[in-house]
Amino acid sequence: MKNLITLTLLTIFLLGCFATTDKRIVEKAQKEEVPAGARLGSTLSKADFDRYYKVSESFYDLYLKPSGFNGAMLVAKNGQIVFEKYAGFKHLEERDSIDMNTTFHLASVSKTFTGMAICKLWEDGKLDINNEVSVYLEGFNYPGVTVKTLLNHRSGLPNYVHVMEEKGWDKKTMITNQDVLQFMITKKKDLMVGKPDRGFSYCNTNYALLALIIEKVSGKAYKDYLKESFFTPLQMDNSFVFLPEMESTVMPSYNWRRQKEPFTYLDGVYGDKNVYSTPRDMLRWDIGLSSGKLFKPETLEAAYTGYSNEKPGVKNYGLGWRMYNYPNNKKIIYHNGWWHGNNTVFTRLIQDSATVIILGNKYNRRIYDAKKLFTAFGNYDGNTSGED
Repeated sequence: MKNLITLTLLTIFLLGCFATTDKRIVEKAQKEEVPAGARLGSTLSKADFDRYYKVSESFYDLYLKPSGFNGAMLVAKNGQIVFEKYAGFKHLEERDSIDMNTTFHLASVSKTFTGMAICKLWEDGKLDINNEVSVYLEGFNYPGVTVKTLLNHRSGLPNYVHVMEEKGWDKKTMITNQDVLQFMITKKKDLMVGKPDRGFSYCNTNYALLALIIEKVSGKAYKDYLKESFFTPLQMDNSFVFLPEMESTVMPSYNWRRQKEPFTYLDGVYGDKNVYSTPRDMLRWDIGLSSGKLFKPETLEAAYTGYSNEKPGVKNYGLGWRMYNYPNNKKIIYHNGWWHGNNTVFTRLIQDSATVIILGNKYNRRIYDAKKLFTAFGNYDGNTSGED
């Protein structure tokens, strides 16, 4: 009788949590057993741990595993890992297994570090995000473009990833951040530029320039500033910023056909991408942000505020963070990424102290189905379609 009551309560909980998502996850979770040893170091109750483990495993089995997932998935509640899975190989042709120390290219999830580095310098009084970019980058000739409009993608600048090739950049020459700046300065009359702060337009140029501002203001290389401010204090020992000379030592990526993606002339630019990390290090990043040890509450509030409200809907962008703002005042802070064959998800359900991290080095659209896990942790409902 006791077992029947327990099963009934679990069923009610799961059905309530997944009222707006795929019921196959519920049906599978109800049948799963939690492996012995999975609760080592647990601070959650056994019942809570078990149900979070089951729904996470069910998601993995239903969406990632059948799709040929090559990468890592980690789910945490209250900072505690409730599910962790490593699948596939660092080099598909060599079959060397991915493990907890394998570092993945975070793609645009790297922007969370760039954005928060700027916020740290702002909090420390070393810059003002409301200043125009020309205050920090000599020769920058776009009046009205502020540090803040770079952060929230409202600068109106064109995306260097596309426009530099279109305007004749020699693809045999590696682009640097300084090249991006000089191109924007010297080619301004040839570019289509939007009015600053008129609307949201996601643009990698913004974050390439922000990396230069970090270097200018701090007097340190971007990689060193991130290491000293975030990686070392948070013991993110497997995290680093990629440099072109590291090409032969980092894990390659593959397209969905399992063909290796080559490095290109765009791979020398950092700030918009090029941070490498592991799921456990990214959990440390999440905990560090949530703990209050790195930032004041008002700084985090500014970073997690949406600044683009021209269109209705739950989606918005803060200072280095995407977000879902739900009608019931629930908010999800996250960033996804895609670069070459790497695609990534870093989702933070701050109000419910839950984290979902999925990193892959073989392109797989199913990674972005991570949104189907949201309602396992709280009452989240709304339009969350798209890869972002």
